[in-house]
Amino acid sequence: MKYLFAAAMLASAVVGFSEAASAAGGCGPGWYRGPYGGCRPMRGPVVVAPGPVVVAPPVVVVRPRVCPYGFRWYAGRCRPF
Repeated sequence: MKYLFAAAMLASAVVGFSEAASAAGGCGPGWYRGPYGGCRPMRGPVVVAPGPVVVAPPVVVVRPRVCPYGFRWYAGRCRPF
């Protein structure tokens, strides 16, 4: 029984992958379905001109570390002497 089930799964996978060739809507390679169902040719490759590269400097925020009297800044926090 499990061989029959495996054969059925294999057959359905083969049929499922063979339908991917008709993804163009039945118009063939280089054509596609238009808005009203007719076949239209695909245009040539789309070329996009690269834009200017803009690199912004990183923003650095410096906050003074002020500890109360008798403490000092050590290991990321205020610690007593």
